[in-house]
Amino acid sequence: MTVLPFRSDDDVRAAIPVVKEHVSRGGFIVYPTETVYGLGSRPVAADVAALAALKNRPSRKPFLLLVSSRQMAEAYGLVFPRAADAMAEQFWPGPLTLVLPGGEGKLPDSLRGAEGGIAVRWTSHHGTATLITALDMPITSTSANRPGERTPPGVDAVAALFPEEIAAGRVLILDGGVLGNVPPSTLVDCTGPVPRLVRPGAIPLQELRARLGRLAP
Repeated sequence: MTVLPFRSDDDVRAAIPVVKEHVSRGGFIVYPTETVYGLGSRPVAADVAALAALKNRPSRKPFLLLVSSRQMAEAYGLVFPRAADAMAEQFWPGPLTLVLPGGEGKLPDSLRGAEGGIAVRWTSHHGTATLITALDMPITSTSANRPGERTPPGVDAVAALFPEEIAAGRVLILDGGVLGNVPPSTLVDCTGPVPRLVRPGAIPLQELRARLGRLAP
């Protein structure tokens, strides 16, 4: 089966064992988030390399990680400097991605950007967060599209992008319905002495500054 319903709690519970078996073989999953449909894998070097090849992704543009708790991020060695700690407290779970130091020896270096950090977000999508908790590991995340194209809001259009991979059983789609027209997550680099806005997104910079003051980018 290449498409599984993923809308109700019963759907999510039924999907979990199928997803576990699929990713254990190095398979990819398409899943809903609070922003757009994501495409991801286990956070291991071989799977990340295969995902980069699928997306034709340059090595200088690494994938981010989705977690289902701050504790999960810390269990993989990621460190929250003061500004990151404040932002996570205010905006997680939600559409804020933080580039964090740490993770050496626990996460593949291919996830590390030029600044030396790894991008991570605690997703606020209930079904996907429940899945990640059940997997007991983060999943990688990139928009489920082809480079330079918009991410389709529904799974039929997503499936049309990866026909060969789906036919080969490499991609499993979790159907969370048609997603709203939401911007991608706001991305903030927290690896330096001062946080830096890398990509504007769903949380406006003005809101970050209003709630965080001098700790905002």
